[in-house]
Amino acid sequence: MTSQPIDQATAIAILQSGEFNITGQFTWGSNYTFLVEVAQPCGGPLEAVYKPQRGERPLWDFPEDSLAGREVAAWLVSEALGWGLVPPTVFRQEGPLGPGSLQLRIEHDPEQHYFTFDAATRERLRPAAAFDVLINNADRKGGHILLDPAGELWLIDHGISFHAEPKLRTVIWDFAAEPLPAEVAAGLQRLAAPLAPGGKLRAALAAYLSEEELAALEARCAALLAEGRYPAQPDDRHSVPWPPV
Repeated sequence: MTSQPIDQATAIAILQSGEFNITGQFTWGSNYTFLVEVAQPCGGPLEAVYKPQRGERPLWDFPEDSLAGREVAAWLVSEALGWGLVPPTVFRQEGPLGPGSLQLRIEHDPEQHYFTFDAATRERLRPAAAFDVLINNADRKGGHILLDPAGELWLIDHGISFHAEPKLRTVIWDFAAEPLPAEVAAGLQRLAAPLAPGGKLRAALAAYLSEEELAALEARCAALLAEGRYPAQPDDRHSVPWPPV
């Protein structure tokens, strides 16, 4: 099986067009999530994670059949930032269980996650912390942060993100109220133009997010840049998901 290493352009091309079959199911989440094998023109199959819309549990505060698209939106934003935090992700109209997101599976040890990382690894989560604020991630559990065999950090599970109203719940509060590092601020500045009305990123995101959600995303980016620091952890609402792992 081939899941890593592979360059991103190749991964995207295969995820967009390769035939895929379900080989297993992840059973610990709220929504149906499947392990699949995607055929490659050369070599063995590529492992990926398939999240069909028909397997999404209805939520009172998110539009129906919208979570798979938000997975793709998170990848698009990560790429526009230049941070490469989210594994290559596409939306497939055709699949064994209908339309849904398809994301490259990252090899990792499931026993390693946010709560087991050493101090040096946690220090590398500064871009991830800003990313969660930016996309208004309502469910950043510790197990949604993966460490691959090469030591790269990856972020997964972004279906409950991009709401127009404040929903941030994350385990990454290590840098609350601290100034944004220069590289994080630079990424946010790169995002500003393509995220503005008429920008290429905004046009791409419009396939998955409402205009209200896009305006809120743009506003969060501007607010982070204007403030120049991570937000403080709020004490008037739940700011950490449950369960935290």
